[in-house]
Amino acid sequence: MASLEEIRQERLRKLEILRKNGIEPYPAEVSIDHSLLELTNQFSQWENTNQVLQVAGRIMSIRGQGAITFIDLFDGTASFQCLLKKDDISEELFNLFIETVDIGDFIQVGGDLFTSSRGAKTLKIKNWKMLAKSLRPLPEKWHGLQDEEERFRRRYLDILTNPEVREMVEKRSKFWQTMRSFLLERAFLEVDTPILENTAGGAEAKPFTTHHNALDLDVYLRISPELWLKRLMVAGLPKVFEIGRVFRNEGMDAEHAQDYVHIEFYWAYADYEMGMSLIEELYRELGEKVFGTTKFNIKSFDVDLSKKWERYDYVSTIKEKTNIDIRVATLEEIENKLKELGVDYDKTGFNLNRAIDNLWKYCRKQIAGPGFLVNVPVMMEPLAKRRPDNPDFVERFQVILAGSELGKGFSELNDPIDQAGRFADQTKLREAGDDEAQMNDLDFVEALEYGMPPTCGFGVSERLFSFLMDKPIRETQLFPLMRPKE
Repeated sequence: MASLEEIRQERLRKLEILRKNGIEPYPAEVSIDHSLLELTNQFSQWENTNQVLQVAGRIMSIRGQGAITFIDLFDGTASFQCLLKKDDISEELFNLFIETVDIGDFIQVGGDLFTSSRGAKTLKIKNWKMLAKSLRPLPEKWHGLQDEEERFRRRYLDILTNPEVREMVEKRSKFWQTMRSFLLERAFLEVDTPILENTAGGAEAKPFTTHHNALDLDVYLRISPELWLKRLMVAGLPKVFEIGRVFRNEGMDAEHAQDYVHIEFYWAYADYEMGMSLIEELYRELGEKVFGTTKFNIKSFDVDLSKKWERYDYVSTIKEKTNIDIRVATLEEIENKLKELGVDYDKTGFNLNRAIDNLWKYCRKQIAGPGFLVNVPVMMEPLAKRRPDNPDFVERFQVILAGSELGKGFSELNDPIDQAGRFADQTKLREAGDDEAQMNDLDFVEALEYGMPPTCGFGVSERLFSFLMDKPIRETQLFPLMRPKE
């Protein structure tokens, strides 16, 4: 069996043969009449008319030898069978095809349509032209790329040779199109906000840092567009949303990546109850339009987005599943419970907030959903409005599906004095070693002092898509980050 380098050298030899025959193997000009999908759908219109049609695509297989050769052409819209027959083409073009063309090459072919003896729609080649000579062989048709790292590193080949991956890419696109259309139909305005920031805010996460040479300034890659979008509420825009990338310099696992697509919307004169109603409607529409169903099996959980969504109280759910009342428990008591439950957690900058959060994460893994986590203590959420009937808790909701949190929203805090105080509390946590606590954004507090209307905000990342696909998030990203080859 020839090595990869031997195959490459042989294809370079064929490249030179093309050039010696006056054929440019990478021409700029292409002249085609139809896509292969159009050829398939309108086949009866042109069959047996002797009309020469020009199409193009990549050769995915070559079968036969001698005077008759069948090839399968793929242009991204469909596959189509073509027949190269010595009697139907000039001897020069026939011989040049046999001598220089390989699986993986892009070619343009012209010919007429007929149905083969086996009933296959076929184009009989009258002429052909090289569009791009491939120098490396495609993965073997039936096995493709088996090693996960190689699949991710050469994702373009994985998409090309694996129909399931290609279908995932198409669903991913439809997922974001559905999100966008849902909000646009409800008069939300799509905007874009900065990715480089002086202060990384809007979420509890560790940011990436970089250097801005022109300003000689260290800046952060945003962890959320939240505080920018809220400024647009101050600006008087009643409904806004953004779909864009965010960056969080944290651990990698099946549910978490470091840079990913995220959507947030903000809705003036609305509260978290209105937000929950809208989200139920949105998630059902995503199921129906993207996946054709509202019923999913995710990580051994059966989830039906069309059923009545539950409400899970933060304090009582934790108490029910761990016998810990977080309103009175000490850090030591919660740490002891985490050890008893076998919960592994990051001890860097560990504090009462982190302890409670880890306890909740243990509990949520037992909840199928769909539903909303509500009634979170104010110390756990620096950006949500307090509940008027109990100011120790906030009007926050989180979507719970298949044991995980897949979207978070709240009645946004618009009291600048309360916001400044909560940022100050977060600063104390950062100074004590919690590098995920939020930074004190004085410019945002200043904006709030000009007045922001009652607002509901919500955000969710592409992790929702990976969950509905029941796949790890790296599997559903087009090009996940890889270490460079050594």
